[in-house]
Amino acid sequence: QVQLVESGGGLVQAGGSLRLSCAASGRAFFSYTMGWFRQAPGKERELVAAISWTGGAAYYADSVKGRWTISRDNDKNTLYLQMNSLKTEDTAVYYCAAGSRWPPGDFGSWGQGTQVTVSS
Repeated sequence: QVQLVESGGGLVQAGGSLRLSCAASGRAFFSYTMGWFRQAPGKERELVAAISWTGGAAYYADSVKGRWTISRDNDKNTLYLQMNSLKTEDTAVYYCAAGSRWPPGDFGSWGQGTQVTVSS
């Protein structure tokens, strides 16, 4: 298993930017598909972005496509999510997760989450 710790959340105005980070420790980070999920109050957790173990392939939910960029640094065991042009509807708790396949799926390790709040 891999242990994951998110950071970088906070309060930002609509139109602003944030960069989330997810630091990994434990088993080989480079071997995992990595994903960012979010869960807003009263809603189900949804996958918003994922990246293959090499970084050569990425997935984005339609709601964030063109605004956000997922990336990873396998030398630093860190996953990133650059969030630009934030909207109030992006307010949620954001989780990083490690998965065992591509296309993204079978996410078995999760971080504790970081809150992102976008004000109007």
